[in-house]
Amino acid sequence: MHPAPSIILFTALSGLGFGLLFWLALGVSQVTGLAAFLWFAFAYLMAVGGLAASAFHLGNPQRALRAFSQWRSSWLSREACLSVAALLVMAGYGAGLVVWQLPLRALGWPGAALCLATVFATSMIYGQLKTVPRWNHWTTSALFLALSVAGGAGFVGHPLLASMLMLAAGMLQIAVWYLGDARFAIRGSSMATATGLGGIGTVRQFSPPHTGTNYLLREMVFRIGRKHALRLRVLSVLLMAVVPALLLLLVPGQAAPVLAMPCHFAGVMASRWLFFAEAEHVVGLYYGAEPGRVL
Repeated sequence: MHPAPSIILFTALSGLGFGLLFWLALGVSQVTGLAAFLWFAFAYLMAVGGLAASAFHLGNPQRALRAFSQWRSSWLSREACLSVAALLVMAGYGAGLVVWQLPLRALGWPGAALCLATVFATSMIYGQLKTVPRWNHWTTSALFLALSVAGGAGFVGHPLLASMLMLAAGMLQIAVWYLGDARFAIRGSSMATATGLGGIGTVRQFSPPHTGTNYLLREMVFRIGRKHALRLRVLSVLLMAVVPALLLLLVPGQAAPVLAMPCHFAGVMASRWLFFAEAEHVVGLYYGAEPGRVL
């Protein structure tokens, strides 16, 4: 699928923002007063900035408020509702730290749960899609949550915890790629199943459905070269897991997260680009796409 920059920025930034809010809600950083205000401002900047970036992918951004009305059936709507609830609860928890220098645990634990629920809902926007077999698996949600928690931990001053979580997220990412490469073929989708004509003989394409480009070709039938994908995979794991983990463990003091977190964010952005670029939508079968490309 086409890796739109707004969606890549949305999933990467909001995941980091809510991951940081999760650790702040648990009181791991133990900051109060002005320091707490700066930490919460930074977390909100990432979380809200990521959510705002997603609006640029809407056909009519002015209708974004309608996303809140379909929470019974839409994971996108559930994510919108959960994100607002998380931000409101965490605003109250942050106010307690900034104004009264008191951690309001009655808000902290629910706030942490809402932050994780928001990231889970974001992952399910993609994980629920049976039309994209690579995404339609529980590992999609696991990876979103792992990267969110690992990224948030990188900011709060616990280098050992953050480095272990980043390495775990890196290993999970490799597993996601390994399992996802074969999932399209395992599902058994082909041009025969797509057209429903397999029962009367071998199905092959006589001519393409369209003579020119269209929305489906631009958004759903994106292709990436195998060599480029492999290089980006290696670069992504190095940047989002291996290098920042080493920096957090080896560089002393506050310089560690300053160096490690931009590196981690760049790796997550590369991972998200591949997340969309490598996704194979079943509509591609109508255009002669090969089912189940494996690197």
